[in-house]
Amino acid sequence: MPLEPRLVPPPTKGVSSAAKVLDDWYVACESTALGSKPLAVTFLGTPIAVFRRADGTPAAVLDRCPHRNVPLSMGKVRGPNIECGYHGWQFDGDGRCKAIPGLCGEVDKGTGRNVPAFATREHDGWVWVYATPDVTPERDPYRLPLRDDDRYTTVYQALDMAGSLHATAENALDVPHTAFLHSGLFREDGERQQIDVEMRRHHDMVEAEYFGEQRPEGLLGKVLAPGGGDFEVRHVDRFILPCIAQVEYQLGEGHIIATTALTPISDYETRLFGAAEFRFPYLSARFMPTKTIVNALKPLALKVLGQDAAALKKQTRNVQRFGGEQYVSTEIDVLGPEILRLLRQAERGARRPPRERPETKRLQMLV
Repeated sequence: MPLEPRLVPPPTKGVSSAAKVLDDWYVACESTALGSKPLAVTFLGTPIAVFRRADGTPAAVLDRCPHRNVPLSMGKVRGPNIECGYHGWQFDGDGRCKAIPGLCGEVDKGTGRNVPAFATREHDGWVWVYATPDVTPERDPYRLPLRDDDRYTTVYQALDMAGSLHATAENALDVPHTAFLHSGLFREDGERQQIDVEMRRHHDMVEAEYFGEQRPEGLLGKVLAPGGGDFEVRHVDRFILPCIAQVEYQLGEGHIIATTALTPISDYETRLFGAAEFRFPYLSARFMPTKTIVNALKPLALKVLGQDAAALKKQTRNVQRFGGEQYVSTEIDVLGPEILRLLRQAERGARRPPRERPETKRLQMLV
């Protein structure tokens, strides 16, 4: 008697796209979120206490006092130091123990009472923390491309996603899902158009440029280009190590770059820090002030992000149900496999040296 076919695939134990790139920068928080009190954050599974010293500069240390293991984030800031809320031990931004109340004499200069410290930078509205403690980074964090251009407005948003950094980055840069998951908001699930795609591999970045694309017919496209689609559309998606997913649209004279810095809280939790830099002179010419444009766009963008977050949450739950990941990609999954390749190389410490010219690949797809 023949065996019945399996209706459910077997679990894929241990298969995971989660990558831990430790020799690079991640956003710890928005600048506006870091005030006079220490802030507890987590990335790559490591608890960090971020604080702003009296001179305004940020610092970050491991969120554990070496004395009795209490989180330093429950303490206070005292001048240049963070003070433990349990016994008042103080540590500077380099993690050195600077004060032990009640102890007679000077504080021992030995390292046993110190706490690991993480390099920090603050620019473009974000506080960045280097993922490896007690080192001097060889590179600087990413800079927003248009933050200093007075013609552009920048809008920020932070959101948690229940997915790996890889899955969250791919979702942000994946074109084929937009006609289905975001039908009516971004693209319409109707007649498809064929476009050309050029994928370019750089040493630390992969990008895809789309040619022949018309204005997206969803509500977002109609808000951004209310006069119709009789203009050139330029669309480029890119991923930059270790955590930058970026979408760029040129709609005639209008221009927007949406950058998301992805901070992996754990293997399957990612905090998305978004910054949209835009200018739409034809909307301004219609006497639409920037605040009006933002008020029109932000609810739509948040609805798109909410749909993405819900899909990633269900994807992650299914990964857990089946005991691991199983992805089957085609050539129109343009960036997902390339993002994972870059992450795995960086995780191994095997980043490629800079190239004079990127490797290129051309293909066609329907959107």
